Amino acid sequence: MFGKKSMPTNNFDTLISSKAEIVGDIHFSGGLHIDGKVYGNIIADDESKAVLRVSEKGAVEGEVSVPHLIVNGTIVGDVHSCEHLELAAKAVIKGDIFYNTVEMVMGSQVDGRLEHRYKSNKGSEKAKMPKQVTKEKPKSQLQITDESKPAELKMATKPNPAASADIKPALDTAKK
Repeated sequence: MFGKKSMPTNNFDTLISSKAEIVGDIHFSGGLHIDGKVYGNIIADDESKAVLRVSEKGAVEGEVSVPHLIVNGTIVGDVHSCEHLELAAKAVIKGDIFYNTVEMVMGSQVDGRLEHRYKSNKGSEKAKMPKQVTKEKPKSQLQITDESKPAELKMATKPNPAASADIKPALDTAKK
């Protein structure tokens, strides 16, 4: 747009499905499309032309640091985009945005400040984006709350292999 180079092709190597939740940081290059939920930071490799797309169904809770970003979903955390940021009609960002160029469609929402930080440095080194470690997903969301599930799925600890050998005969007898 506006006579500048367009973003890299819309070839997305990785898809996070709407049925998936990821807890932890994601480091990538290439294209990443998010329809699900990510609880952690999303960081593009240095010197990559990585593209992140958060769809209308997608949500990210953590800091995002990528060259090219297209948002139509929700991001809760700071956003760093050293090349191009596009906020579509249903985009919601709750955090500060640090950008080089930004496109905002009517209806997109930003609850934070916008700061033009990454200037076009023709012929010089590209500005480095921050790389942070993730915050953990809230514990209340990690627990299984469905009481109809078997008790062993509600256990938070890993089973002890030595103890399971003693329990197995008792479980077999209980099933009969």
